[in-house]
Amino acid sequence: MDANKIKKGLGRGLSSLIGETKTEININTLSISDLVSNKFQPRKFFDDENLQELTNSIKELGVIQPIIVRKSKNNNIKYEIIAGERRWLAAQKAGLHDVPVVITDVDDLKSLEFAIVENVQRQDLNAIEEAKGYQRLIDNFSYDQEKVAKFIGKSRSHITNYLRLLTLPEDVLKLIEIKKLTPGHAKILIGLDNSSFVAKKIIEKNLSVRQAENLVKIFKMKKDSLKQTKDVNILALQSSIVDKIGLNVLIKNKKNNTGSIIFEYKDIEQLNKIINIIKVNY
Repeated sequence: MDANKIKKGLGRGLSSLIGETKTEININTLSISDLVSNKFQPRKFFDDENLQELTNSIKELGVIQPIIVRKSKNNNIKYEIIAGERRWLAAQKAGLHDVPVVITDVDDLKSLEFAIVENVQRQDLNAIEEAKGYQRLIDNFSYDQEKVAKFIGKSRSHITNYLRLLTLPEDVLKLIEIKKLTPGHAKILIGLDNSSFVAKKIIEKNLSVRQAENLVKIFKMKKDSLKQTKDVNILALQSSIVDKIGLNVLIKNKKNNTGSIIFEYKDIEQLNKIINIIKVNY
């Protein structure tokens, strides 16, 4: 697909994307058991409450919008869902046996495009799912960020900021996925050595994005202060102690060579280890 032929996917909508594919004009009906999940589905989390609301609606009105499918490459008698997996799940919960479908003839790239466009249009994806969808276009289908931005109909900076979220530690990504942290909070954490710790503090104290920014500034000021006050000899000594006892150590040395040594322990066993080392050597 040439970059100059790409139109904004979100601006066009699914109906326009379907128009570019070889599609059976009529809406077909397939058994629910004939459908399988889309291997390119970027969405991994389905809100139980919203899914139940859709289930209730389907019980009353049926599946109004057909599910878009293609022939499964792995099983000739199955159809892979391209767009509409949430409707498929809700139809199962509603006890339906058949669902309306539109059968398309598309490749893997178009299947991923369908899935991303539908979910981003509906704002169904959390920030990490959205970012992973963009990353997949880049890794698997040779898109660059500019090409992704044009297709999705988002700014280049939006794509860049979301992709940068994927550099965060796995535990922080999970917090974003379950919406304990907003993308605004997450953006503040990028590049921090202690991002996991700060993320927990944000949640624990229920901080706004502005408050979280102030918290991060405090940590950065402390870090900069430590860098300015410690000379290489103190840092080397501190590092050698850490290597020997396996515990975090902080040496605070003043200009007159007085100060303190702080040993960090996380449980009673580590505390006993420090005490025994002191007793044995002194």
